[in-house]
Amino acid sequence: MRSRHRPVMLMACMLALLAISATACSAPAGSAGSGSAVGVGPAGAAGADAPEGWREGGWRDWDAADWAREAAAFFNPVIEGLWIPGRMLQGTSADQPVDGEFEDAGVSDPEPAPVPAQPAPVSYRDNAPMVGKLFFDTPEGPSVCSATVVTDPANPGASNLVWTAGHCVHAGAKGGWLRNIVFVPSYNDKGLEGAALAGVRKSQLAPFGIWWADWAQTSPQWISEGTPSGGSGSPFDFAVLHVKKPAGSDFASLEETVGGASRVMFDAPPATKIAGMGIWGYPAAEPFDGERMFTCRGRPGRLSVRDDQPALYRIGCTMTGGSSGGGWFIEDAKGLPALVSNTSIGPSAQTWLAGPHLGAGAKAVYEAVSDKFA
Repeated sequence: MRSRHRPVMLMACMLALLAISATACSAPAGSAGSGSAVGVGPAGAAGADAPEGWREGGWRDWDAADWAREAAAFFNPVIEGLWIPGRMLQGTSADQPVDGEFEDAGVSDPEPAPVPAQPAPVSYRDNAPMVGKLFFDTPEGPSVCSATVVTDPANPGASNLVWTAGHCVHAGAKGGWLRNIVFVPSYNDKGLEGAALAGVRKSQLAPFGIWWADWAQTSPQWISEGTPSGGSGSPFDFAVLHVKKPAGSDFASLEETVGGASRVMFDAPPATKIAGMGIWGYPAAEPFDGERMFTCRGRPGRLSVRDDQPALYRIGCTMTGGSSGGGWFIEDAKGLPALVSNTSIGPSAQTWLAGPHLGAGAKAVYEAVSDKFA
């Protein structure tokens, strides 16, 4: 079984970007396929057949009466050949900007100054191996988010868990589970852009293959309260996926394949006690195109959307839709990167991003997915 498990020193550039004086890894500012269904049945049961008609296009039926919505109803049958390069390149961000005043909702700090997003250094597999891109279908068509490989307490050193935003897997209060959810680690590893993407091969966009989610879980608050705009549910906008290796591959676990996984810190300090935080993602809304990884770094402040819910972290960053779900990292006591949040919301002015503080509810979701595959 092929594996590329490597020492955590390969995170050197991520750590450098988290450091207060970080410069070493930053770059100048600026800058519908078809297939047959196989694989994963109800409740993520591997090997079950797809529902009747699913492989003939039944998954395109988004009728509200048939749209799986409840937490236990997640269903994501593998459709081989669906996510071909052309379809991946078609993926757009479904994120809606959040505009309005939150200052009266609770404790919010002044709006931060925008920080230009920096291109992440290539190759991504060597500089940010935990980071990848999420693809999925919505009623509007192919869409994209960002995501992070995280450790699995039930399978130390061999995790198949991925962290992202709740709205990247479930439509919230007025919708259900999104479909055809896959994770592509180190997407577009060499950072190809423009004309270089014409005729690009699948191996260039997905150097470690396409990993289908066979289970997903988000918070009950996101399912009951989440909305595409306005910020409702954003303090609980997180999700954990369990993924399966590409069919026919000789890969080991996801963690062993990419060479690492991030610890999730559920007892992270409040924003007022964090000197610096780094965030990663694949922004897809203009002026970005979703094909390259970017990063921002800043000192977080607080953003409250409701006075009876936890405040979010917020930092200045010009990344746009598509970066949703991307990990937010600080250095832990050992000097290693730890995931403490994920991108949830940002304004149409593209000046800041905000993500939830991960507490007991997030830990319960994470542990539930881990336990399911223990």
